[in-house]
Amino acid sequence: MTKFGKAAVMALSAIAASALASTAVSAATLEEIQESGSIRIAVANEIPYGYVDPSGEAKGAGPDVAKAIMDKLGVENIEWVTTNFSSLIPGLQADRFDMVAAEMAILPDRCQQVLFSEPNTSYGEGLLVAAGNPKDIHAYSDFADNPDLKVAIMAGADQLEMMQKLGVDEANLVTIAANADAISTVSTGRADAYAATSLTASGLADQNDGVEVAGEFTDPVIDGEEVRSWGGFTFASGNEDLRDAVNEALAEYKQTEDWSETLLGYGFTQSDVDGSGQRTTEELCAAE
Repeated sequence: MTKFGKAAVMALSAIAASALASTAVSAATLEEIQESGSIRIAVANEIPYGYVDPSGEAKGAGPDVAKAIMDKLGVENIEWVTTNFSSLIPGLQADRFDMVAAEMAILPDRCQQVLFSEPNTSYGEGLLVAAGNPKDIHAYSDFADNPDLKVAIMAGADQLEMMQKLGVDEANLVTIAANADAISTVSTGRADAYAATSLTASGLADQNDGVEVAGEFTDPVIDGEEVRSWGGFTFASGNEDLRDAVNEALAEYKQTEDWSETLLGYGFTQSDVDGSGQRTTEELCAAE
């Protein structure tokens, strides 16, 4: 290669590096959000965790608490973004929004990809089945014990890992894009049940007479412990300032009656409210 050729390559490389730097994705910082008075917060249209109603108003345990937190931080405008659950983490990484208020379960593999606040909620598991529960399904383990049964799970949801640990064959899993698809999936027999949190299953059952919540449900036991999830707000890696500010405001808000009344109003039990503070994010991220 000639001296001129080397110089040209070096110049082109510098231009390319500059172009990459100029298009690099970085989340809005706390300072930028407070200066603009605006923040983008995503939900996955999952009742009662975080959703936007037909009038365009964001509701749910995540959004209602997020509104109170943003008020404490002096952020007046919230731009609500709705997306599929499986797109929440990629959306944060691509800077399509600054924060997620979907009460996403705090899990070790997710902690490697994004930042979590301290827990805002805790919740258990459940099953949505066809009316009358014709297949007599009462536990996640039923799908491992009976190869003729199929269970639906939402793409990106942590029920997939639960089923895998329980030994459910991949052929028995039906993946759907969103909770909204669960009712038709179960009522038409494409799957015999839909695995989700107890609150989600209950909310879906209230929408259609063709489905119901599986009675006498037995909580899954994985690695010797009954499964309980802790949900928190989510942020892009590197955005510790925003996460820390939210944590500080959340800790104060959780001491108020407004916080507990918000959760109870969306169907969380007192045990769920009390259980919210039983684990820290550090413990949940380090769990095996």
